[in-house]
Amino acid sequence: QVQLVESGGGLVQARGSLRLSCVASDRTFRRHTMAWFRQAPGKEREFVAATTWSGMRTFYAESVKGRFIISRNNPQNTVYLQMSGLHLEDTAIYYCAGDSSVHFNEYLTSAEKSYDLWGQGTQVTVSS
Repeated sequence: QVQLVESGGGLVQARGSLRLSCVASDRTFRRHTMAWFRQAPGKEREFVAATTWSGMRTFYAESVKGRFIISRNNPQNTVYLQMSGLHLEDTAIYYCAGDSSVHFNEYLTSAEKSYDLWGQGTQVTVSS
């Protein structure tokens, strides 16, 4: 099974930027829809953004639309989340996720249950 490893989290001031990376262990990653989710303290995990295998289609949660950009580099088995204009409310553990049931399909979903590949998470803390 594909392993996902996130990096790039850290402490950033409000209105600042961070770029998260998620590297997959296997090139089969390139076939799959990939997404980012996050979980803030005391809250349930929520969808942030998703991209199809080609990177041609993307989908964002309303709370991050216009501030975050999801992208992928298939030859490098990597998906990114560029975060700008960070708010205090963006503080959370950010998880990379993949839907291994989708192969070369322009299908996107924000449903957590659709994703079966998960990384261990990376902490993002936004300070005032």
